[in-house]
Amino acid sequence: MEGKQARTPLIAGNWKMHKTVAEAVELVEGLLKADLPAPVEVLVCPPFTALSEVAKIVAGTKIKLGAQNLHWEKQGAYTGEVSPVMLAELGCEYVIIGHSERRQYFGETDEAVNRKVKAALEHGIKPIICVGESLAEREAGVTEELIQRQVRAAIAGLSAAELASIVIAYEPIWAIGTGKTADGPEANRIGRLIRETIAAVDRAAGEVVRILYGGSVKPENFAEFAAQSDIDGALVGGASLKADQFAAIVRVAVV
Repeated sequence: MEGKQARTPLIAGNWKMHKTVAEAVELVEGLLKADLPAPVEVLVCPPFTALSEVAKIVAGTKIKLGAQNLHWEKQGAYTGEVSPVMLAELGCEYVIIGHSERRQYFGETDEAVNRKVKAALEHGIKPIICVGESLAEREAGVTEELIQRQVRAAIAGLSAAELASIVIAYEPIWAIGTGKTADGPEANRIGRLIRETIAAVDRAAGEVVRILYGGSVKPENFAEFAAQSDIDGALVGGASLKADQFAAIVRVAVV
């Protein structure tokens, strides 16, 4: 595999169900005032209600815009859903798909994740595909099998060009919002497994796909992950809600 120097680090902030429009504007304006290093791609994923206003503020800046979910249909009778056409119109370059909270609380399946990935790519939006195991699954020794299954299902039917444009976020469920984290070498081991799983479908894509770590990422612990050969950034939850903490993580990404 090629070295990670060929892959631009990506630090993505998943705001989840936080921030009113006014609060979102304040947060992103704070980020724009921070000293964000050039060689890092910076992404914010506000709630749907704030996307339009945040889009106006980040237009023409180094901060990119993403959404937290989408529906696979372009339009239709799907009350409460948001389509890829709507997200593309707002300028979303990325969308988070298959987050463990979507899988756990809203019954999102591997099949649904695959349909959403294809819909995002069809409309020029890069999917950040989330995979990860629960504590029970890890203790049962099925982590590797589960991760490979989730990755294979998510990328089923994608072309080589489409594969090269996706992002995979490894988020051990037991580390999300708990204060617990996998250590750097263990996260890298799973990152390498993900990369090899993709490379088995298309070797070139396996080399260029960016793999993020997520799960209680903070400025104090991210250096250990950023230094790993197969970790190319982070999907940040709680720490992305404070401009100074998120900016600090972005700076750590330059290793």
